[in-house]
Amino acid sequence: MIYRHSKAAAAAAAKSGFSRATGYRIEDDPRLPSQKKAPRGRRRPDPLGEVWDGEIVPILKSAPGIRAIAVLEEIRRRHPEIGAGVRRTLERRMRTWRALVGPEQDVIFRQEHEPGRFGLSDFTDTSVLGVTVAGVVLGHRLYHFRLAFSGFEHAHVVLGGESFVALSEGLQNALWALGGTPREHRSDSLSAAFCNLDRDAQEDLTLRYQALMRHYDMMPTRNNLGVAHENGSIESSHGHLKKTLEDALLLRGSRDFNDLDAYRRFVDEIVGRRNANNRKRIELERPLLTALPKRRTADYEEKMVTVTASGGFILRRVFYTAPSRLIGHRLRVHLYDDRLECFLGATPMMTLRRGRPVSESKGGHVVDYHHVIHALRKKPMALNNLVYRDQLFPRPAYARAFEALHQSVGDKRACKLTVELLALAHDRSCEAELAGLIGTELDAGRLPDLAILRERFGPSPASVPVIKVEFVPLSTYDELAAVCAVKATSNLEAVA
Repeated sequence: MIYRHSKAAAAAAAKSGFSRATGYRIEDDPRLPSQKKAPRGRRRPDPLGEVWDGEIVPILKSAPGIRAIAVLEEIRRRHPEIGAGVRRTLERRMRTWRALVGPEQDVIFRQEHEPGRFGLSDFTDTSVLGVTVAGVVLGHRLYHFRLAFSGFEHAHVVLGGESFVALSEGLQNALWALGGTPREHRSDSLSAAFCNLDRDAQEDLTLRYQALMRHYDMMPTRNNLGVAHENGSIESSHGHLKKTLEDALLLRGSRDFNDLDAYRRFVDEIVGRRNANNRKRIELERPLLTALPKRRTADYEEKMVTVTASGGFILRRVFYTAPSRLIGHRLRVHLYDDRLECFLGATPMMTLRRGRPVSESKGGHVVDYHHVIHALRKKPMALNNLVYRDQLFPRPAYARAFEALHQSVGDKRACKLTVELLALAHDRSCEAELAGLIGTELDAGRLPDLAILRERFGPSPASVPVIKVEFVPLSTYDELAAVCAVKATSNLEAVA
């Protein structure tokens, strides 16, 4: 068509590389070949033609988010003659209808974050990973902290709920690992941080959370209640972190860990690799963070408890045992997410694993047999109906031994022998080895023999060994004195 401005049709066609007839055809109709094609008509009757406008469209208008499978089931219930093979047709038709006349959808406005300004906290449930500790399923979640600009992350394993103690401990661990604090801390409407009293309440912070933010010079903010995408900088990272942990567990070949500390080291290693990938941006943001205070603030709750004549104390509907010498004393307890640290005045006494109630109507027990074994040896029959008997046994082998003895030798003898087995494990510090031998005997169909086991694990610490002391003759010291005198004389002659 450019050549036709100055040349005839035949010459313009020749210069363009096609025949004179094609040139005249293009000149008569300049449309492209694709524009000349007639629309493809329907080859079979519309299976939804009779129900689309009258029944399906009203359903979509009244319930915009309904799935195609639900619409199909309802239409087939009304019209059994419609086959199940129209599902794909219905899905395409619904998608087109929503694009043309459907309701408006929410739009996510991506933000540009200033370095050093924004840090986010949230909890995410990780029980789906199926992690076990010593063969027992670990019900847990992760406290997750992230910087919006650089993507620095920190994860802390939480055994309980979304409490202030878990938030405080996890956040402080993250800040001290980072080496600074952002100017603003964002979370969702955690009850541990916000009272959530009223939409119009401006001062909605809990006193403890307000003190924590003031200690680290951070401004607390939160997203709107129930609007998770406003916390998108960490909500989306939850999924990526859990997928990374899942992949690492698959590569590891096992989801079982020897203890909780081993699993925590595993999580720290995975998070550390993710931070290494963002090292450049983290190093760019770190100088713009606020300096840390001189020390951490409290990341625990403090309670006062009294050790009762039952050999323990009750805290948060959980009974904890304590050494009997503490009966009648008041202990100051630092309550963490996973442990209790007990003090008598300012003297640390013990660290206990934190327990949880079994249900709303039933409390829990955290029992250390070392605390009660001396009293139990005096009253072995107390084991028979002890309320925390199942929690008293440190390993399953001891519980199996009690059941086997109970069936073979009766209540009294079973309680006596089981208590002596526990006392042997306590006195000789052989809990694991003794449990292994007991399990072997039971697997072989034999009851554990207390006399053989006592001999196996050495003499009793109460027995006094015979010690023979050989005295050195006094003449030996005279010889040493003579050697020293000769050496001193030779030194004086050398000086002279």
